[in-house]
Amino acid sequence: MLGWLREIGTVLLIAVVLSFLIKTFLFRAFFIPSPSMVNTLEVDDRIFVNLLVPQPFDLARGDVVVFRDSKGWLEPEPDQPSSGVGGAIGEALAFIGLVPDTSEQHLVKRVVGLPGDHVVCCTKADVLAINGTELGETYINPAELPVAQPFDVVVPAGKIWVMGDNRNHSADSRAHLDIDGGFIDIEDVTGKAAVIAFPLDRMKLLDNFPDVFKNVADKG
Repeated sequence: MLGWLREIGTVLLIAVVLSFLIKTFLFRAFFIPSPSMVNTLEVDDRIFVNLLVPQPFDLARGDVVVFRDSKGWLEPEPDQPSSGVGGAIGEALAFIGLVPDTSEQHLVKRVVGLPGDHVVCCTKADVLAINGTELGETYINPAELPVAQPFDVVVPAGKIWVMGDNRNHSADSRAHLDIDGGFIDIEDVTGKAAVIAFPLDRMKLLDNFPDVFKNVADKG
């Protein structure tokens, strides 16, 4: 009996260590709190984020990224009191990466502009253009025709321009031009959203739509 308990304990310890290593170096779980990325991501989707982007692997246009709200785009969250044993268990599961971590405020958007890119909305054809190339953004929520919010920006070094797929319901770079020009620091990017893990009927890999951006010339 003692040997069996020791074996179970060893297996559990290994599982915890592996989960911690995966969270620390490879993947981290997040949940989607808003409709800004519909219909790519739905409210309450659980996603796994690849922590190897943007370092050591580079960001690409079209990547869906999770980033820290260092610019104050979100309203401050009230302090949540600890809920005893249940709260402690939840914190422990989040720590090892088995449940989404809600301890910090993060946002999720799609990368549209990389450092050096000239991003304009809208062209005479009423579409977005990067470095003079018009885009056919097939990832935009097809349920609504996007209302144009004109802008003309050049992305500085070390920053990105991000937009939500649900354009009429996304407070993204366009809505924060008065805060550092609407740009996000690359160092604030936690990682690239790689897969929807839950609910199970929505489980899938996330696409960065390379065909949409294939004709865009690099300016960085």
